[in-house]
Parts: sequence; C-alpha cells; structure tokens
Amino acid sequence: MVRNDTRRDVLADAGIAVLARDGSRGLTHRAVDRESGLPTGTASNYFRSRAELVEGLLQRIVARLTPDETVLAELGALPPGRDSFTRHLRDIVRRMLADRDVTLAWFEMRLEAARRPEVASLMHETLLAGFRGDVAYNEAAGLPGGAREIALFHYAVDGLVLDRVTVSIDPDADLDQVVDDLVAGLLP
Repeated sequence: MVRNDTRRDVLADAGIAVLARDGSRGLTHRAVDRESGLPTGTASNYFRSRAELVEGLLQRIVARLTPDETVLAELGALPPGRDSFTRHLRDIVRRMLADRDVTLAWFEMRLEAARRPEVASLMHETLLAGFRGDVAYNEAAGLPGGAREIALFHYAVDGLVLDRVTVSIDPDADLDQVVDDLVAGLLP
C-alpha cells in the first residue's frame, strides 16, 4: 500500500480522540475507523497491530505538542534568565492545555505504560528524548537550571496540567501566577 501521511494523521488524530474519550480499553482499530469516518479496516491497514497503533498515536501526540518554531524563536530572542525561563514554561503549559484531547491521550498513554511493558518501553524512549532535548535547549539558550531543575519542572508541570484537564483542586487559580510561583520555588 502506498503510504498516505495525511490519512495516517487523520487516523492517529481519531485514535487520540478515542483514547481521550474512552481510555486505553476503548482504543481499537474499529473504534479508530468509526471516529475517523473512514471505512472499516482502514486503521488496520496503516497500523497492523495494537503496538503499531499505540506507537503511531504516541508519535502524533508528540508532533501535536511540539512547540511552534515562531514562538520558540521569539522566546529564544529574550535575554537568558528567570523571566525567559518563566515564559518558556508558560508556553509549555499553554500548549499542554490548548488541546485537552491530546493531553488526556498523553496521560492515558503514560497510564497504559504503567500496565504494559511494550508501551512503557516506547514511552520511556519518548520521555527520555524529550527530557534530553529540554536540557540541551536550556543549556544552549543560557537559561538557568540544569538537568535536576528541568526534571523538577517536568514533575510540577505534569501535576499542574493533570489538575487542569481532570478535576481541579483550584480551577480558579491563575496559571501564570502558578508558573511564576513554581519558578520562584524551584530555581535557585
């Protein structure tokens, strides 16, 4: 079959919607076909197994969460320091909250990884690559904080985002203020 990247993305986006709505138990090739509106069997033509489907969804989630190059260039033009770091962090939170389905699917994949070793392996590779990229970017941009601080921010942002896409302990809290407080508390 000729590879059609647009159709593959449509299927992966449909899979993300299924994963966000129904969780990993609801994620089947047939559910993806229904969600995409494509003929039955289309998803299995592009993703031969559940493992391939999960890998395709994970790749699509990462692609959809990737920072906009224009925004990165604007942020990169700021003088290095706490303010620039705070703005970077705010952008991450904004991207994670901009598309609830993608973020819910991301967390669902992480939960699936806790139960399935093959998903854990994929997720670990993805998380480690992202973490290494974040550390390298931080160093190249001259931003404060090293690997330990970046890890602490990942922990904190994951908690903040999970709180916002599920049942929030404080739905009225100002996100920019929360990010400011996190930076003040975690950066030496």
